[in-house]
Amino acid sequence: MRRLGKLVLLLCLIMIINFIFTGCNKKEAVLNIYNWGDYIDPTVIKDFEDEYNIKVNYSTFATNEDMYVKLKSGAGNYDVTFPSDYMIERMIKEDMLYTLNKNNIPNLKNIDEKFINLSFDPENQYSVPYFWGTVGILYNKKVVKEKVDSWNILWDEKYKNEIVMLDSQRDSIGVALKKLGYSMNSRDINELRKAKEILIKQKPLVYTYVIDEVKDLMIAGEANLGVVWSGDATAAIRENENLEYVIPKEGSNIWFDNMVIPKSSKNKKEAELFIDFMCRPDITARNTDYVGYSTPNKEAIEKLPDDIKNSQVAYPNDEDLERCEIFKDPSDFITKYDIIWTEIKAEY
Repeated sequence: MRRLGKLVLLLCLIMIINFIFTGCNKKEAVLNIYNWGDYIDPTVIKDFEDEYNIKVNYSTFATNEDMYVKLKSGAGNYDVTFPSDYMIERMIKEDMLYTLNKNNIPNLKNIDEKFINLSFDPENQYSVPYFWGTVGILYNKKVVKEKVDSWNILWDEKYKNEIVMLDSQRDSIGVALKKLGYSMNSRDINELRKAKEILIKQKPLVYTYVIDEVKDLMIAGEANLGVVWSGDATAAIRENENLEYVIPKEGSNIWFDNMVIPKSSKNKKEAELFIDFMCRPDITARNTDYVGYSTPNKEAIEKLPDDIKNSQVAYPNDEDLERCEIFKDPSDFITKYDIIWTEIKAEY
């Protein structure tokens, strides 16, 4: 009996020691998040880490194309990234994304139905809406006295070295196409060549081509006309009351950035947990207030400050939106866009 008792005691000690070492060696879960620059309230990341005991490695990209190339090359094992509409369409075609288990994303119910089942992901099998907005012109009304309602003003020589364009091929080529009366999704090589010609003609007037820096240049008065995304316009107007934003009469782009899980992810369930966390109304409201872009989360809108909730910049009227179009994946025609943009940037 004593021998049996000693055996039981020994087994218990082994189990306790094993438990202690297993607990000590248990690795903390890690998520690799790849997002646009300045596109989340940093405290949200900390709160997620604290709430779920999941470490977040956070890095940023400047354009959809940069993000795509990095994922395609296998240079990063990202768990969640935030591509735009046309890039989501492309990534779906190329089998780069996991389908989502929506049972793990119950807060998807907070997304307004008008932002669900859009053309680039018809059944939202692969993506969850994050932010949306438009592209337009931000201008300094103290300097630009004339009415701003057309893309044509960006080709006005009296504003030489006061114009900022986006260093983004789809957006800047899209602006030129709209100025000419064409679709931003043109697959007509002659239309694209005409767009290239007028962008090259415009280059001597352009102060610089940038991405995130456009709002800082406009706030500081270093430029007086800039092509901007609406969220940057909202942030800039908060800092400089002389700035105004307009969607030109020729029409523009309405864009959607969604959360997706690339097939490089090793932590799909935790990635879905992160997406669900980002869809919580309180979290979405904090991100929206911080970033300034428009949220598709109908519950979060009610939590926003009045200056954002009632903003025509963030939430334009239906008439303006009807003139806008969603970018589509140009498929094999993307090489034409690449070549044209390279030729535009190479001109002096």
